[in-house]
Amino acid sequence: MKKILVAEDEETIREFVKINLQRGGYEVVEAGDGEEAVRKFLEAPDSFDVAVLDIMMPGMDGLAVCKELRKRSSSLGIIMLTARTQEMDKVSGLMLGADDYVTKPFSPSELVARVDALYRRVALAQVREDNHFHEEIRSGEFVLNLRNRTLEKNGIMIVLTQVEFQIMEYFFSNPGAALDRTDILNHVWGEAYIGEEKIVDVNVRRLRMKIEDEPSDPKHIVTVWGLGYKWEA
Repeated sequence: MKKILVAEDEETIREFVKINLQRGGYEVVEAGDGEEAVRKFLEAPDSFDVAVLDIMMPGMDGLAVCKELRKRSSSLGIIMLTARTQEMDKVSGLMLGADDYVTKPFSPSELVARVDALYRRVALAQVREDNHFHEEIRSGEFVLNLRNRTLEKNGIMIVLTQVEFQIMEYFFSNPGAALDRTDILNHVWGEAYIGEEKIVDVNVRRLRMKIEDEPSDPKHIVTVWGLGYKWEA
């Protein structure tokens, strides 16, 4: 069964999230604070597909939990729950390795749709791994491995999150082409995604920090002003 970790300190919200995810076919493991979330994840780290983390939790907050879980798993899907006023926290969560965020208040259908989309990416990666999928895409000094979801630069391994991998796969499949932010959003997050386009920019910033020699002066992920980005090997 699809297994998801939900960390939320407000019991009513946690129960609301749990019920709707269970209706969507997920096995839900609850945590009332950040420390409990990390502890439950560590009890069976390979069994979880997605984690939903509230940012504002007492003690160890959602950002700290996100950072800890991402250190231990590049394949886990992570969604942050944020308030409308937590603009910087949204960006911080994405920079720490979250794949998406959902703004409170949210509808049950929106949350389940976002979790479903992320779960499909995680499941696809697992299928490729289970079937010993070895295909690689080469682009200049870079090699993208479609089985283990990693990128090599001059033989040095770079571990990618699910979202980062899909963006890089899209870039590698369209070298030199100017890709509109909306096209990237639709390809990676799906056409039904109802979030904001800036999630693309934050993930590109994170990728630049991983692959560019000078992230502030990128040579590979190049900005196309007024449109989006293009990949230059």
